[in-house]
Amino acid sequence: MQHETVADIAWDQSATMIDLEGRAPIIGTIRDCAMHFALYKPHARDNARVLLTRPVHREGRATRTWLLEPFEIAELSERLKRETQ
Repeated sequence: MQHETVADIAWDQSATMIDLEGRAPIIGTIRDCAMHFALYKPHARDNARVLLTRPVHREGRATRTWLLEPFEIAELSERLKRETQ
């Protein structure tokens, strides 16, 4: 059985980017979240999280997760940058 990972998330999947400091969330797609994340300053990046509408598998974990951490959002942002060049 193949599991969807962060690298497999479709750009058009609905998602919400939240900020641990309480700023207004960004409700849109994974693409929207990755684009906004690329514009954030380092402090804002450290406090950003993305809530998914479909959980993804993580290597070494028995369960899937609904939340992406900053390093994973950065991976998506880099992927978007590579794919749009």
